[in-house]
Amino acid sequence: MSSTSTAARPGATPRRAAVASLIGTTIEWYDFYLYATAAALVFGPLFFSDVDPATGVLASFATYAAGFGARPIGAVVAGHLGDRIGRRAVLVGSLVLMGAATTLIGLLPTYPTAGLFAPLLLVVLRLLQGLAVGAEWAGAVLMAVEHAETETRRGLYGSFPQIGSSAGMLLASGVYASVLGIAGKEAFLAGAWRIPFLLSFVLVVVGLAIRLTLTDPAVFTAAREAGTLARRPVVEVLRTEWRTVLLTIGTRIAQNSVYILATTFALTYLAQGPDASEGAGLTAVIVASAIGLFSTPLWAILSDRVGRKPVYLVGAIGAPLFLGVFFLLLDTGSTALIIVAMVVLVNLFHDAMYGPQAAWYSELFDTRVRYSGASLGYQIGSVIGGTTPLVATALLLAGDGRPWLIWGYFVLLFAITITCTVLSRETHRTGLRRTPDREEVAA
Repeated sequence: MSSTSTAARPGATPRRAAVASLIGTTIEWYDFYLYATAAALVFGPLFFSDVDPATGVLASFATYAAGFGARPIGAVVAGHLGDRIGRRAVLVGSLVLMGAATTLIGLLPTYPTAGLFAPLLLVVLRLLQGLAVGAEWAGAVLMAVEHAETETRRGLYGSFPQIGSSAGMLLASGVYASVLGIAGKEAFLAGAWRIPFLLSFVLVVVGLAIRLTLTDPAVFTAAREAGTLARRPVVEVLRTEWRTVLLTIGTRIAQNSVYILATTFALTYLAQGPDASEGAGLTAVIVASAIGLFSTPLWAILSDRVGRKPVYLVGAIGAPLFLGVFFLLLDTGSTALIIVAMVVLVNLFHDAMYGPQAAWYSELFDTRVRYSGASLGYQIGSVIGGTTPLVATALLLAGDGRPWLIWGYFVLLFAITITCTVLSRETHRTGLRRTPDREEVAA
């Protein structure tokens, strides 16, 4: 079967693949970010009530970081399966795993009921969430990018699963804030906090109904039918393209970390401050997430025109320069200024990196190892980001409540990301790297 016939199948149109990837990643990120919001605001007293509040926050953020530690494992497993059996099958499995873990979190007993067994189960389910996200991202991105019609629109199509991050955060924050507002703080802690987690079951059913209509991209199907797939794709990408993997890890580190700082740690920072409530932080996250639905694809479209690297550098250079101002605006206690701070850091600078990222990472790797390479770079680079709330909380305590040690830490992270961005290849005018013929593989 030719690639043309494959691309013509109803489930394989570029727009359909992009929209389906958007919906699927929205549901997955809803689950993942819902945990982040709960970890910042309520998991401390629910699962670590035997310690003082500050230690409870640290313990809660430690469970949050555990999910990031599991993501590279999910990337390895999904990379092998995605490059061997197909993108679609892995995406279905990741969605089921994420939905099951999130729903079960909503059924967990808390510390007063089950003692140490409660936080232990919480960690296990968070690890399962990490495995699911580790499998999800590259598959969703490749579905969109590999189905793209031409390289002039690949950044745009690749941004659709990236929009799922903003949509998932918007949905998670909106549902969380709505349930909290309707139930009140006391009733929320008493049991209403479970509702957003249990809602995941319904969302996953919807996501599966859509995701099962997809087909694998033509570029992958052609390689499979030609018998040129890598036998051990993870081993091969680490042997032949290790430098590219390292550079993608480096470009990912600061981008992921600054987003988590803004959308997770900032909620705790504001809730513990003298002038602002956690409601101001949630409002700012919701506004930035809504704007991200538009800013992410706009940056991606710009990268289709002028290149991935110039757009990426706008965010990588701008974010650390603005970060000091970000904390000063948070300290004002003004909801309006907190929203401005969040929008500038997230939508202007973070999204300049996140928008082009999907297409760029996909274009950097050959079809035979694309799932493995993009997934490893992205997910290993996420590990440091997962420790951001924990590290930032510790640095805040070490700095007597002042955020300047945090700013210094991020300057170092962005120095790594800027260096790796400069050293990486520009790809926006190149096609997806071809799969070699069987004779070339044998040689």
